[in-house]
Amino acid sequence: MSTRTALPVPDHYDPAAVSGVWRVPYEERARQALAWAQDHEITPAARDRVRVALLLVDMQNTFCTPGFELFVAGPSGSGAVDDSRRLVPFLYRHLHRITHVVATMDSHQAAQIFHAQFLVDENGRHPDAMTFVTAEDVERGRWRFNDALAPGLGLDADLVGRHLRHYTAALARGGKYALTVWPYHAMLGGIGHALVSSVEEAVFFHSVARSAPLELQLKGRHPLTEHYSVLGPEVAADPDGRPIGQRNDALVERLLGFDAVVVAGQAKSHCVAWTMDDLLRADLWRDRRSAGRFYLLQDCTSPVVVPGAADFTKQADAAFERFAAAGAHLVHASEPPESWPDWPG
Repeated sequence: MSTRTALPVPDHYDPAAVSGVWRVPYEERARQALAWAQDHEITPAARDRVRVALLLVDMQNTFCTPGFELFVAGPSGSGAVDDSRRLVPFLYRHLHRITHVVATMDSHQAAQIFHAQFLVDENGRHPDAMTFVTAEDVERGRWRFNDALAPGLGLDADLVGRHLRHYTAALARGGKYALTVWPYHAMLGGIGHALVSSVEEAVFFHSVARSAPLELQLKGRHPLTEHYSVLGPEVAADPDGRPIGQRNDALVERLLGFDAVVVAGQAKSHCVAWTMDDLLRADLWRDRRSAGRFYLLQDCTSPVVVPGAADFTKQADAAFERFAAAGAHLVHASEPPESWPDWPG
């Protein structure tokens, strides 16, 4: 990793385009990235003495682009767009410092436990988006599994019915959010699943300039569990104890191999918070001090706020306070990393 000051932001970056969806001109950007590396004497990432990972959590259109299914508006109403406008220049300015980029991607289909199609009431009606389904709701029969889905999923309807009771009870015991019926989002094969165009352009530019391929981590495809954290599902087993997901220990080990891990993405209250919780839990069994290698970009993440339905701002802020107490650093993209506490460079 170079110790030089921040690089300039390339001329092709347009902050006004961050809120839009467009095709990245890969061939042109690749030529520019190679020239950029030569002009600024940027070396391949494999030569870095201090290794820095940038963990981008769910920087997808479905969460980050206005008009898409689960745009993370935050308290300001423009949260995710403002976050991206700070994040993308940060990536360009510190391209020479960032060894490796990991981008997690929520990846769903229609028939999953958190989508309306999965559940029906006694009249066969599906719940509205942003309905919270509690263990009591399921026990009382307010919501049950939509048996019509069982053949297509290759699952036994009775098992899934038992699983729904087991699942909502497990969330309650674990102190997690109640099962939330989210709008259909991050649909595999759809444009909402894709990375935000400006973010995709920046990580592509980085991968060429630094000879460092982008690492994509898909999560959330199992129909019987939510998957906020990239490191593991909300509930890992069915009512009979059979696994329905597993911890991504390989990614934990890889991230812990870096000298610093910078974290940004959406949403602060859900996928960012749950991923950090899992990372810190993983750290505790080996070396609590390793939590200090994590740097959370506070100005590049926002909580879920749906006016009249849900506001997770307090939960998000409480989570970040918990991470800071555990040893992680809360920083801002506008600050040079060399000014951050205990920065290894």
